[in-house]
Amino acid sequence: MSISTPGGPERRPTVVSTGKKPAAGRPAAGDKPADGKTAAAKGPRPSAGAGGKGRKPIAPVKVSQGRPWGPIALFVAVGVLAAGIIGYGAYAAVQGSQPWQKRADSIKGVVDFYKKDKDLVVGGKHQQGSITYDVLPPVAGPHNPSWQNCMGDVYDAPIANEHAVHSLEHGTVWITYRPDLPADQVAKLKARVQGKEKLMLSPFEGLDKPISLQAWGFQLKVDNADDSRIDEFIKVLRVNASVEGPNANCGQGITATGTTPRDAGNQMDEPVQQ
Repeated sequence: MSISTPGGPERRPTVVSTGKKPAAGRPAAGDKPADGKTAAAKGPRPSAGAGGKGRKPIAPVKVSQGRPWGPIALFVAVGVLAAGIIGYGAYAAVQGSQPWQKRADSIKGVVDFYKKDKDLVVGGKHQQGSITYDVLPPVAGPHNPSWQNCMGDVYDAPIANEHAVHSLEHGTVWITYRPDLPADQVAKLKARVQGKEKLMLSPFEGLDKPISLQAWGFQLKVDNADDSRIDEFIKVLRVNASVEGPNANCGQGITATGTTPRDAGNQMDEPVQQ
């Protein structure tokens, strides 16, 4: 475009060049919008990990703490204990529901004379005088009309078999031991017997085992007073083995020691000389 001035030639406007070209893709300074809206529309650049094309997010490191062995061991122990209690309860229930004869036969080492000699275990055979027994200590058979007192009596000398067998007929458990059994062993036997109805204790000469237990028709021999079968024998056979029933009398019997029986008219409590 030319500009004419009055009286002079026509002149063109002078353009001053700075020598710089505008950057590629960027508008020249004179092209920038005055209100700055273009820059605002673009917004801030997305940061890495914000869903853009920046760096991938770093996964958190998992720290292994191992298995909690303490609680596991406790849980297992409680489970084993509970199973044991339940198992024993079931076993005891089954055992308790069985007839006492069967429970007696389940005691290891017990001899059941109901199976060995049925005639021997027939009760009610009273006989005066001395009686010879094939089984010693005797477990059944003919016996004196008078019984040995069996109210937890502890005898420090041998007693007459004939009276002792009558006590067995009444449901007594008679515990016998060798006279040379150590004192501490005898004390343990006394603790089981003393003051307990239908139990009695006495030494017995010639035993082939240190301790022998008798109930009517049953016998168990053991080596020491700590044997748990002693308590089992007492538990199962005391009273149960009675021929005359649970109410058979155990008091008012012979309380003297000595192996000679006391026949009618000779029931004094002084010891009888052998």
